[in-house]
Amino acid sequence: MICSPSFLSSDFSKLEKEILTINKAKWLHFDVMDGKFVENETYDHHMVKRLKKISSQFFDVHLMIETPEKYIDDYINEGADLITFHYEAADNIKKTIEQIKQKNILAGISIKPNTDVQVLDPFLPYLNLILIMSVEPGKGGQKFLSSAVDKISYLNEKRNQYNYNYLIEVDGGINLETAKTVREAGCDVIVAGSFIFNEKDRNSIIEELENV
Repeated sequence: MICSPSFLSSDFSKLEKEILTINKAKWLHFDVMDGKFVENETYDHHMVKRLKKISSQFFDVHLMIETPEKYIDDYINEGADLITFHYEAADNIKKTIEQIKQKNILAGISIKPNTDVQVLDPFLPYLNLILIMSVEPGKGGQKFLSSAVDKISYLNEKRNQYNYNYLIEVDGGINLETAKTVREAGCDVIVAGSFIFNEKDRNSIIEELENV
């Protein structure tokens, strides 16, 4: 699996140094929150620009914001490699996917824990990634919701049945135990935040997560 560390739990007063402690990770996960779609507010596209100067990692941008179509181009212009928006937030799902792909950027979609995974069926042929939230989006450190495993299994079965090409990503409550569980269900990318940043040797933890 690919581990995409979320740096929300890092020390923002020395963020550049913090990012260097996870330089073995291939991906870097951006949790963008607007205080409207979710309760908390984090940062905007300027964070992508800031970290693009010091990181050559794949920029995995998760927009937990209302009307994502209004802001997608800002993140693409600053260096995002993948834009994931929420099914629950976009007015026109297909059009938003096309908006991202027209800029030669990978397009992903995410659903909240209470959203039925089958609502994504019409869009599966067009997506590069599907992000399953295994906690309620908006804050770190929550406990993993086991309902995410069934969703991952469902998407993996659909992918095998129809030869779709999307990656399956999961975010929330990831540790060595839950990472193994989601890998066995068919997950390709795991997002971990506090579990990584609470450790001193973060690159070793990333390696362990990727090889559970």
